Amino acid sequence: MTKKTINNEIRDYVMISIAMMSYCIGWNIFLLPNEITTGGVSGIASIIYWGTGIPVQNTYFFINAVLLVFAFKILGWKFCVKTVYAVSFLTLILALFGRYTRDTHLLADQPFMASIIGAIFCGSGVGLGLAFNGSTGGTDIIAAMINKYRDITLGRVILLCDIIIVTSSIIVLKDWEKVIYGYVVLWVVAFCIDQVINSRRRSVQFFIISEKYKEIAHAINTSNPHRGVTVFNGQGYYSGNDVKMLFVLAKRSESPMIFSIINEIDPGAFVSQSAVIGVYGKGFDHIKYHMKKADQEKLSRDGQ
Repeated sequence: MTKKTINNEIRDYVMISIAMMSYCIGWNIFLLPNEITTGGVSGIASIIYWGTGIPVQNTYFFINAVLLVFAFKILGWKFCVKTVYAVSFLTLILALFGRYTRDTHLLADQPFMASIIGAIFCGSGVGLGLAFNGSTGGTDIIAAMINKYRDITLGRVILLCDIIIVTSSIIVLKDWEKVIYGYVVLWVVAFCIDQVINSRRRSVQFFIISEKYKEIAHAINTSNPHRGVTVFNGQGYYSGNDVKMLFVLAKRSESPMIFSIINEIDPGAFVSQSAVIGVYGKGFDHIKYHMKKADQEKLSRDGQ
């Protein structure tokens, strides 16, 4: 393992720990005391806790242990190891929070605000965990397995899986108002997950015009951020001079490094930066497309 790999692994575990803390605060401080259901295994654990008194961490850990057995074959050991860590860490801090915040009941007379704030903490925690190759388990695992093969947003998958769980809370709570708050939680959680995940995947494109295009292209290509560069031939309309234009695709987080390279080599270069919706290929996202069987047969017949 290289030093960079080790640093990345340490970063992942630190960020997963922060993500689980965020999720625990949202669930244990804002949602559970106000009897507002969240989705996934957390929702099931909450319903069982309200109905039987079994601590949420016990149910949460048991169900996730079963799901992780199936996830191991599909998602690989790397995802599962970090998810096991996330589930174990969350189980531990849930037990600690349950002991030391038992009498804490924030926003008892404002359940709507409790659902919004709790959902923001939970959604941000789930999204951050998934962004660093871990998860809180439950429907996150199901979503990650589906997302591996289909280009469906993680938040949408989790939302669809969780609706039935929140609806079933009526059996224990017998209060449709709290079920509606649960639906609000689902929507806010799904929104926060997509925002956190997409913020890490956002890419940008650069158009760079400079007389020192070779030096700039070489620096971008060989040093950080190690991005490919395409050279286009162009001509200035007013001057009539031939120019070389560089085209670069990069992650948004790599923008400062690219600007630094350009500024160091040619401060007078003309640079255009814009956001792109999606970039697919080596170094970016993978194309996730599953052709239907009927389409495959039709394509095969056309080829013959």
